[in-house]
Amino acid sequence: MEIRFTLNGKPTVVDAPPDITLLHLLRDYLDLTGTKCGCEIGECGACSVILDGEVVNSCLVLAPQVEGRQVITIEGIRGPDGGPNDLQEAFIEAGAIQCGFCTPGMVVAATALLRKHGYPTREQIVEGISGNLCRCTGYQQIVEAIQMTVLRRAGLPGKEGLA
Repeated sequence: MEIRFTLNGKPTVVDAPPDITLLHLLRDYLDLTGTKCGCEIGECGACSVILDGEVVNSCLVLAPQVEGRQVITIEGIRGPDGGPNDLQEAFIEAGAIQCGFCTPGMVVAATALLRKHGYPTREQIVEGISGNLCRCTGYQQIVEAIQMTVLRRAGLPGKEGLA
C-alpha cells in the first residue's frame, strides 16, 4: 500500500505492507537507521520519533497510521548548516552520548520537549525524557546537556551556568 506523509519536512511516498510498524518503515524501507530498534514493546524509547509534534515510540505505530501526518526522525534534527544543532552539540560537550544507542531517542525527546516548553524546569526535563532508557551510566549528563541548551538559548552561560 502507498503511504503518503511528510518526513523530516519533505513529502514522502512509500509502498510498504500495511502491517509493518513505523519503525520498520523508517529503517527497512527508507534506510533511516538513526531510529534504533530496541525493545519493540514501547518501553525503551530508542525508536522515538516526533509525530505531529508529539514524541511516540515508532515501534507502536503502524505505518499506515502516519498517512497525511508529519514525522520527524533524528535525521531531521540538525543545525542550519546540516551539522549537529545546539542541543546535539551540548550532548557532545556534556558527555551525554555514552554508548550512543539511546542518544537518538533522547535527542528526539529533548527536541520535542524544548519545542513544547521553551525553558523547561529540571523536573520537566526529567519527565520529558522519562520514556527513554539509558543503560550505560545514568541520566545526569543527558539532563545537563538539555539544561545547557536551555540556558544558551536564553542567552545565559551554558555549562558554566550549571555550576
